[in-house]
Amino acid sequence: MAKKPVALRVDHVSMKFNLSSEKVDNIKEYIIKMIKKELMYQEFWALRDVDFTDRKGGRLGIMGFNGAGKSTLLKICSGVLKATEGKVTTVGKIAPLLELGAGFDKQYTGRENIFLYGSMLGFSRDFLTERYDEIVEFSELGEFIDVPVKNYSSGMRARLGFAVATIVEPDILILDEVLSVGDAKFRKKCEKRVKSMFDKGVTVLFVSHSTNQVLQICNRGILLEQGQLIAQGSAADVVSFYEAKMAMQSK
Repeated sequence: MAKKPVALRVDHVSMKFNLSSEKVDNIKEYIIKMIKKELMYQEFWALRDVDFTDRKGGRLGIMGFNGAGKSTLLKICSGVLKATEGKVTTVGKIAPLLELGAGFDKQYTGRENIFLYGSMLGFSRDFLTERYDEIVEFSELGEFIDVPVKNYSSGMRARLGFAVATIVEPDILILDEVLSVGDAKFRKKCEKRVKSMFDKGVTVLFVSHSTNQVLQICNRGILLEQGQLIAQGSAADVVSFYEAKMAMQSK
């Protein structure tokens, strides 16, 4: 049986952050020190030489302890961050469900943020106008859609963010713990929408601390530790390896 085409290729990706190692009291002092090249930085490599592929229709679970580099990897794959070394190649439209509603302007209403956030995700105004009623209905915000987002609860922001981000049918779906948004009823609604995308053959990258969710959703897995890829294979094998490492760390 012929292999399916590659949908996403992570090619020897590394990501370095420069962390300031000294306290600067104000922006003026910061700029002066920067001009004089007196700022001291500490290098931090969030990812080191991560290399894998996800084929069309594949569902890849990304696991690891806090600080392993999972969210950084997803941000690079979705184009939010540019890798320091290596490159990511994707085929088709990406729907990144990362920090839902992170692009909202809190002074604007929910209605205004649908167009603002949607444009950040690459949707045209005409497309958003056409799908506006569907977005509002899915978010269940009703009359709150004309209230400034600063008055929303975190759950309301996440619901609106999810409704906007999933209005398109993507080729690649990037999920970072977002299946835990809102109350139990809304979570089931989110899961149903995401699973409908699975049925249409979408390629998935999924980060979760829940090994049960990874086993339910994914057919393959990778495990990151301190920014390095230490295991990859079937979801069941990688979950078993991850659980064994967790058991060792808890002793």
